[in-house]
Amino acid sequence: MEQALDRRIAEEIAARRDDLIRLARDLIRIPTLNPPGRNYREICDFLAARLGASGFSVELIRAEGAPGDGPDHPRWNLVARATGAGAGDCVHFNSHHDVVEVGHGWTRDPFGAEIAGDRIYGRGACDMKGGLAASIIAAEAFIAACPGYRGAIEISATADEETGGYGGVAYLAEQGRFSPDRVQHVIIPEPLNKDRICLGHRGVWWAEIETKGRIAHGSMPFLGDSAVRHMGAVLAEMEATLFPLLATKRTEMPVVPEGAKQSTLNINSIHGGEKEQAEGYTGLPAPCVPDRCRIVIDRRYLIEEDLAEVKREVAAMLERVKAARPSFLYEIRDLFEVRPTMTDRDAPVVRSTAAAIERVLGRSADYVVSPGTYDQKHIDRIGRLGNCIAYGPGILDLAHQPDEWVGIGDMMDSAKVMALVLADLLGP
Repeated sequence: MEQALDRRIAEEIAARRDDLIRLARDLIRIPTLNPPGRNYREICDFLAARLGASGFSVELIRAEGAPGDGPDHPRWNLVARATGAGAGDCVHFNSHHDVVEVGHGWTRDPFGAEIAGDRIYGRGACDMKGGLAASIIAAEAFIAACPGYRGAIEISATADEETGGYGGVAYLAEQGRFSPDRVQHVIIPEPLNKDRICLGHRGVWWAEIETKGRIAHGSMPFLGDSAVRHMGAVLAEMEATLFPLLATKRTEMPVVPEGAKQSTLNINSIHGGEKEQAEGYTGLPAPCVPDRCRIVIDRRYLIEEDLAEVKREVAAMLERVKAARPSFLYEIRDLFEVRPTMTDRDAPVVRSTAAAIERVLGRSADYVVSPGTYDQKHIDRIGRLGNCIAYGPGILDLAHQPDEWVGIGDMMDSAKVMALVLADLLGP
């Protein structure tokens, strides 16, 4: 029985190869750039027409009041649901439809969806419109091969993952869309390679550190107090004590790449003194001692670490600087925090996906943890749903890069894996 269903699924997906290519290309050609959040309604309308024609009931949901939502760039999301012939679990495929800025260095049209060999090129091809297309084909092929399936299949295309997910999965989770009594299994088709199961991610704490000084005429800096020099002392103390401390912290989580198995800190930005003038301004700056300097830090931490201790380490570093600089004043402001999460390897969706990878690819699945966060954080934190993984086609290193691409063969294999997971969890 299982072998016969596997064969029917493989045949249905093989018959949909051209459709998968066309669907991925159509999605890539819609430039859903975030920020600011362009063409969200267009891509949701496109998917609503596609999935509605396949028998799914479709809802378009605007995340009113979410960060970034407004009349110019409303945060639109799509949730589609197909219900089987009998009672059973719900398997939900969640993909974000937004993409990051294009950037420089492209040799191809970023929204041309050009095909070269086995690759489709374009911004979002890998992250993650290829995965979205593969999940749709997987669901449609499974339903065709197994019309008497149990339970329900949901497919969502959500906003703003690239800027925190608050206008997408977080909003839907707050509405109860990922509560365990409604959804039992979630697969997020992020580009982690077709033979990998991503169980979760490290934690993150973003904060702004501001040093304070006193303004004075630049010709008499001794009458002022330079906040930039104070920040220079902070950066020196980071190099001397904080970065070496973080290098000693290692995790048992299977984080990739290897460098992310330790705690890390990135200085996202630094600014001190006068505001930068608008482009084209030809005047000179005013001669002032800077009385404010700010940096934004991005601290990624491990499941073995406690967030309170992570914050105390930074505070202790600043206090060491203060002890050495009598006029040193500072503030720390929390900007964003997410706790680490890791789904158990014995969770049903993990076991089913691992078995499907072995059947399709003929090798055992690798288990990994992402160095950065993605929308699993909201499903775990708000939805309280632990049976969630990331699995999809594409190579993570290509995300956000020029000439981003996704492999057609990888999409086909991933679609087979996802369809077999449906067969295992919802089949007769």
